[in-house]
Amino acid sequence: MLKEILAQDAENSFARYALALEHSRAGDLAAALTEFNLLLEKNPAYIAGYQMAAQTLVTAERPAEARPYLERGIAEANRTGNQHAASEMRSLLDDISR
Repeated sequence: MLKEILAQDAENSFARYALALEHSRAGDLAAALTEFNLLLEKNPAYIAGYQMAAQTLVTAERPAEARPYLERGIAEANRTGNQHAASEMRSLLDDISR
């Protein structure tokens, strides 16, 4: 269903985010990251995209690759005033930096 929505509206950020999450849950890391990257390229203010892309990479035991998503996400969250998301991403960044 999400692919159908995106076929009709490729700019639908929520559908793209949800599709990325579905790929992540299914264990398809490459497809999940492709969708997260498309989402963030088209909508860099979609803060949850950075956070969940990073979380997907951490879960896949690839924390070094998660760092840039967290750093960009924190910067974007600060820019938009989303301190809750910035705090959560800083916490995850601290966890993977240990």
